Amino acid sequence: MRDNTSTLCEEKAVTKLKPAVYIVGAGPGDPDLLTIRAQKLLQQTDVVLFADSLVPQEILEFCRKDAQIIRTASKTLEEIVPMMIEIVRNDKSVVRLHSGDPSLYSAIHEQMQQLAQAEIPFEVIPGISAFQAAAAKLNVELTVPGLVQTIILTRISGRTQVPPKEELASLAAHQASLCLYLSARHVEDSQAKLLEHYSPETPVAICFRVGWHDEKIIVVPLSEIAEITHKEKLIRTTLYIISPALGEATARSRLYHPEHSHLFRPK
Repeated sequence: MRDNTSTLCEEKAVTKLKPAVYIVGAGPGDPDLLTIRAQKLLQQTDVVLFADSLVPQEILEFCRKDAQIIRTASKTLEEIVPMMIEIVRNDKSVVRLHSGDPSLYSAIHEQMQQLAQAEIPFEVIPGISAFQAAAAKLNVELTVPGLVQTIILTRISGRTQVPPKEELASLAAHQASLCLYLSARHVEDSQAKLLEHYSPETPVAICFRVGWHDEKIIVVPLSEIAEITHKEKLIRTTLYIISPALGEATARSRLYHPEHSHLFRPK
């Protein structure tokens, strides 16, 4: 697949990219899950700033051989943003490579604010989030008719506080498919809050570094997630998917039912 997409991108690789900041979602880790737009930008950009603690080195294989690569795991926002501004003002393009999808827990809001204040053009390119990649690996649909029709993406309070109205226990009351990010360090607290509303037997997928070479996905009852998290020594880059859809689901959607008519399939 990567050979094919690389060929598609090479046709436009000679085109000079407009000087701007391109905030690109790198997906969960697997280079094959990059969007074609992301690949094209990586092949054309002058500079790549990437969060090397969260984005695998393999993603950089798409970059131009002469592209400048800057690692940002050890840098603060006060270092990163001025760097991007200077690059663009020097008539060069820069890809700011984030893990997953930029709309989720990526800290791009403050970057965009400062770029806008400096009158630096920027564009956001979406990526696949870990919950989507994990659901695909698990071969499940997280919205099963008659069982669950809502997906909640959230985290538990840590050093970054969650607003009181979004506390985990109140969200768990919906018993939806709940995707819990950035919470492995607080797994006992998370488990206790979830057990206030989900049954102990509710299946939970513990997903570690989805799309990386050392990926782990383990499905256990909710009552065991803290124990298994500690046993596997999972501290970071772990997603929990709590959902009745992970169990046996026999319901059928009306969309393709022979008794269901719509614009393209009238009775």
